[in-house]
Amino acid sequence: MPSATTTTSRRAPAAPARQERTPAPGLFLTLLAVCSAVTAANIYLAAPLLSLMARDFGSAPSALAWIASVAQLGYAVGLLFFAPLGDSANRRRLVAGLTLVTALSLAASAAAPGAAALAVAMFVASAATVIPQLLVPLVAERAPADRRARHVAAVIAGLFTGIVAARVLGGLAGQAFGWRWVFAGAALLTLVLGLATAVVLPSQRRREGPLFAGLAALPSVLRRSPELWRACVRQAGMFGAWSALWTSLALLLTGPVYGLSTATAGLFGLFGLTASAVAPLAGGLVDRFGAARVVRSAYLLAAVSVPLFWLGGQMPAALFAAAVLIHAALVASHVANQTLALTATSTPATANTAYVVAGFAGGAAASALAGAAFSHFGWGGVCGVAGLWLVLGWGVTWSRR
Repeated sequence: MPSATTTTSRRAPAAPARQERTPAPGLFLTLLAVCSAVTAANIYLAAPLLSLMARDFGSAPSALAWIASVAQLGYAVGLLFFAPLGDSANRRRLVAGLTLVTALSLAASAAAPGAAALAVAMFVASAATVIPQLLVPLVAERAPADRRARHVAAVIAGLFTGIVAARVLGGLAGQAFGWRWVFAGAALLTLVLGLATAVVLPSQRRREGPLFAGLAALPSVLRRSPELWRACVRQAGMFGAWSALWTSLALLLTGPVYGLSTATAGLFGLFGLTASAVAPLAGGLVDRFGAARVVRSAYLLAAVSVPLFWLGGQMPAALFAAAVLIHAALVASHVANQTLALTATSTPATANTAYVVAGFAGGAAASALAGAAFSHFGWGGVCGVAGLWLVLGWGVTWSRR
């Protein structure tokens, strides 16, 4: 597999003929990273609040674990329909419109009278909060070829910071003010950051043709690019393993073994800051050594983390080490695979859609299976699901080398 740098220089899409004025590159990247953090957090707001929701709705926390997978499934559906529009639609209007839908849906989540209504609102909010995956192709397109992975990594670092914030701040705020106020606050933040980002984005159309041509082209894009197909499957395996463990972790920490409060369990998400620290390093390694080597190393780290998570069912130290390793593995794999996906074809937004949909479909399926596994087999069943996803993600692509 060629390196990301080589692939970029050979197949990167041409820049648009007319560039609109944008803020200074550093400020522009920072704004996009912060917007990605806020919007990505929306998908994971439910995970640290399951115990509070269950108490409000009069059910067991494990009975509501499926809401976390509904949010991920909604994100995958939104990516399938909205992310390819980055190749054809006016980005500024698209981001502004999705921001408004997301904010309204989060407000509806805050007012939901029951689990079913909450799930519907979360599905719509997650489907509309695909803004980070409209921004990443823009960053990859505008970055210098020899620093493309590092620029992509900066936005990815923001995205993972948002995921950590959802668990840590969401748990703390939920314990202090109630889970409904967490969703209301997320609605306000999304509205402010999303509209601010829309203002500075280029507004020109990217391509001529039918609006949903990118969606229709997804199968052929995957068939024509073995590198894109491999990146999709491997990230689906990696993200599925992470999702199984991370969405079920609150059930372990607030259960009888650890007996932590929702706020204290949420603090465990601080280990996810590993991702924000690793992303720039991973970007530099991809630019220097290529994507394949970084992904291989990431899978090795994840394979080590699974038995540590199993031990962590009783040993806090093992759980701490596993949390660091799985986040480092996830973000390194993501930076490498996404950079490869963005440079593997001449339609980066469409290719990015295939890549992220595959990842989140794998994550949603693993989360749903992990919830059932926890109910029937406990924490060991969750670790088994994570290990299975890693084996599938690597084994399927290895057999198709």
